[in-house]
Amino acid sequence: MPSQLESKYNTRRKSTMVAMALLSTAPARAFNVPFRRLVSSKSSSSIRLAKTQRPAFFSVLEKSSLLSMSTVTTDTSSSSSSSSSPSSAPVWLDSKYDVENKSQGIVGKYEPQLFEDKIYKWWEDAGCFLPDAKQSKEESLSQGREPYVLPMPPPNVTGRLHMGHAIFVALQDVLARFHRMRGRPVLWLPGTDHAGIATQLQVEKALLAEGKTREEVGREEFLKRVWEYKEEQGGAITSQLRSLGASADWSRERFTMDADNCESVTEAFVRFHEKGLVYRGEYMVNWAPRLKTAVSDLEVEYSEEEGKLYFFKYMVQDSDEFLPVATTRPETIMGDTAVCVNPNDERYKHLVGKNVVVPMSGGRTIPVISDEYVDMEFGTGALKITPGHDPNDYAIGKKFDLPIINIMNKDGSLNENAGDYNGLDRFVARDKLWKDMEEKDLVIKVEPHVQRVPRSQRGGEIIEPLVSSQWFVKADGMASKALQAVEKGDIKIVPERFNKVWYNWLEDIRDWCVSRQLWWGHRIPVWYVGESGASEYIVARNEADARKKAVENGHPEDVVLRQEDDVLDTWFSSGLWPFATVGWPKNEHDPDSDFARFYPGTCLETGYDILFFWVARMAMMGIELTGKAPFSVVYLHGLVRAADGSKMSKTKGNVVDPLETVAEYGADSLRYSLVTGVTPGQDIPLNMDKIAANKQFANKLWNCCKFVTENALKDVSEDDMKALGVDGTMTKEEFDSLPLPEKYIISKCHLLVSEVTKEIENYQLGAAGMKIYEFLWDQYADWYIEISKTRLYEGNGGTQEEAKIARRVLVYILDTSLRLLHPYMPFVTEQLWHHLPRREPSKDRASNSLMLADWPQMDDQKDLVVDSRAVSAFECFQALTRSIRNARAEYNVEQGKKISARILAEQPLKDIIEKEIKSLVLLAKLDAEDVVVIEAASDDANQAVAVESVKLVVQDGVEAYLPLAGLIDPEKERKRLEKQASKLSKEIDKLRDRLNSKGFIEKAPEALVEKAKMELKQLEDQAEKIQASLDAL
Repeated sequence: MPSQLESKYNTRRKSTMVAMALLSTAPARAFNVPFRRLVSSKSSSSIRLAKTQRPAFFSVLEKSSLLSMSTVTTDTSSSSSSSSSPSSAPVWLDSKYDVENKSQGIVGKYEPQLFEDKIYKWWEDAGCFLPDAKQSKEESLSQGREPYVLPMPPPNVTGRLHMGHAIFVALQDVLARFHRMRGRPVLWLPGTDHAGIATQLQVEKALLAEGKTREEVGREEFLKRVWEYKEEQGGAITSQLRSLGASADWSRERFTMDADNCESVTEAFVRFHEKGLVYRGEYMVNWAPRLKTAVSDLEVEYSEEEGKLYFFKYMVQDSDEFLPVATTRPETIMGDTAVCVNPNDERYKHLVGKNVVVPMSGGRTIPVISDEYVDMEFGTGALKITPGHDPNDYAIGKKFDLPIINIMNKDGSLNENAGDYNGLDRFVARDKLWKDMEEKDLVIKVEPHVQRVPRSQRGGEIIEPLVSSQWFVKADGMASKALQAVEKGDIKIVPERFNKVWYNWLEDIRDWCVSRQLWWGHRIPVWYVGESGASEYIVARNEADARKKAVENGHPEDVVLRQEDDVLDTWFSSGLWPFATVGWPKNEHDPDSDFARFYPGTCLETGYDILFFWVARMAMMGIELTGKAPFSVVYLHGLVRAADGSKMSKTKGNVVDPLETVAEYGADSLRYSLVTGVTPGQDIPLNMDKIAANKQFANKLWNCCKFVTENALKDVSEDDMKALGVDGTMTKEEFDSLPLPEKYIISKCHLLVSEVTKEIENYQLGAAGMKIYEFLWDQYADWYIEISKTRLYEGNGGTQEEAKIARRVLVYILDTSLRLLHPYMPFVTEQLWHHLPRREPSKDRASNSLMLADWPQMDDQKDLVVDSRAVSAFECFQALTRSIRNARAEYNVEQGKKISARILAEQPLKDIIEKEIKSLVLLAKLDAEDVVVIEAASDDANQAVAVESVKLVVQDGVEAYLPLAGLIDPEKERKRLEKQASKLSKEIDKLRDRLNSKGFIEKAPEALVEKAKMELKQLEDQAEKIQASLDAL
């Protein structure tokens, strides 16, 4: 909790400080909401408190004499529809975390476990995750900053964190933090899903362990146990999401079974019914016998498994002749209503129209029919037709008007239609039936056969296709609208290649079976009229509404109404998530509500594997019920796989636990590894070496900040320190006054800002993240920090003015880089940023946190200052330095030995290099007393060339000669030059061939041709110089 108060109410500062001291000793979650949201005023003597705030707050403040209860006014207005900041300035609090962090300094090495939890608690307690944490709602509106809304895919309420959760947190948090820093009110709305099948399955397992079933304990007791299980196991997943740094607005956390969501689900079903989109009918469904419920096509997974193909005889009625048939499921023979052959199959043409006897049926006969659907090459070429237990047979049965016989009970046992096999489990019945058929000489043979077995995604049991009465939602019309939303651009799918998948699925969609024979879930709002039967039913919002409709239909007021036992598919409630969670339908007509402000959402980020499970259904339901697409962008990430690209599985032992990974490497290292180096829609091979390397990157950043704070800023006065605080981008006036290395690093930084901003806006998160890494490591740490040492230390030739400039640039670049990196690695950047000079936050900001600081480029239209000539000039300096370093390495020059150098350069490069000679001396380890920069082609240059040296051709117009007397191996030098000459020769030949190509000369733009000619001349000049050096040797 906060420990220091900074307020415009200076007259009450002393008592306020006492209050803060008391608050700092209070329990972490004592007040339920962030302090910033509690303290605001319409006058200096009144503090408004929302009615939901806990009274503990008052007692703490009373102890400090900060206020008496008579000064408190209670806000009794509804808080559900308002998300704006208080109208007047809140009291800004400097957090206990901030004070402790700064007082400890940057010590030791990067150890994330020491600070990640503290930072997250501070963020949440301070209210940093609220939409208006950065600035007031009014300020956002005045600046035209629209909300950025991310509906979080709700994990199972009783689930545990896995890498699928980690990847969506990492990606969505990048988007949330980026847009929040850019000034948009960000609502990342979290919540959990009741997970109907998965949760009920766990409670049923617990009951079975007690020797009980849900039917035995009854619905009411069973649901009581489910809620108890939810309370015991629920909540862990949201805590685990926090450990990854998820900056979601937990004050708005929702659960698909909370009261408002239940109301939304009921309303959606009723409205669908009123539109004529809901109906009850008998259709083929996927049945999960252990769960005793239907499941959707999307919840069935097919696996290749070793099975058997059973060949048997269908005896022709009144004949000794038989029709050979093959099946993988002999138990379904008892439900056969025809045998089908191909009309072109000469073997069986004569049997078409005749009847055959169903084995072990007591003499029941069925017809032989023909259809080209039958594959003459598979099995025997004769197909048994079981319309009640096979989706393809169901279609043929409809075509030929065959009867449908259901031989199976809901638990997977056979029913009375199976005759002697009534009551047997389906697999037990299979073996017994086959044994009985063997005794009757009806068996031909059994062969091994690999088959696709349908299994429940949740329970793993084998799915049984059967015809059942279910509730359906017509999907054609809604699917058409969702398809058009993508076609018209109302919804953009990233990556675009998934558009085709979207179209294919929606164009071939079937009606949606929404009923599930479960008890845990949203009970379908249908009431059947009378004590039995289902012929008459009423769809209503509640029982009172149903009874009113029944009376209007002519029934007495005391008519018996029975609510449907089934519940709705879990994906039905999840499909309402983007709008139900912000107040639909309750506030759909309120212009000041969350629904008006935060719907439609902006981006739906999720895995491509639930594009149909969830995304398409949200689009369909959102457009149908609200008239608007629920989001404008669908960002699809790939699946996190093992390092070798294989699927993670416990049996393979290659599962990477995100919590264990965070404990060892820190959340930032895991997040950064998941997000960078990948492209949207591509699977992500997770390599632990990569995570370890990214922890080293965080440590590199740690050391950079340690250098700046403990060296560059050492002994800097308080006033100078305040002046160094970054407040916006550097002006052109200041930029133009800087030396070359400073112009270079700032130009590269500003280019980076523009590129990263553009790429994140375009959802290229991986590429943007890698560029930040490369800049910080390769440019800032390896180049500028080293060059800054020549400015900061008198021993390296630095002056006070140079030191002042270096401090400004070191802080400016580091501050800017931390802001860029923050969405990817929020913890370490926040921890380090607090040690840099900072400006005070605006009055409406929740805290002086990096996550609420301005992004380096707030306005896309405003270009950041860049000097391309300075970049080019410094790149020449870098090339020169690298050339000398490489030569030292190639000739095994001792690490600490300083060498002489003669640099030949044309103007203006000569003056540029000369000005930075002390940097070159430091970086290339040259002898400061024996380094000379000479103008090319001068007399001095000729004298320098005459000395026995290693020649380095840096670029056209810049050469270096290193007099390494006594260290040169002439033969080695010859080989080096020959290697360089060979490389140049290949480049020259390639460029000549291009210029000799008639097509290139005629078709290429003139500027491109001239550029190629100039490059050729430069290469030829370099080759001549190298040849001259070879001749000299």
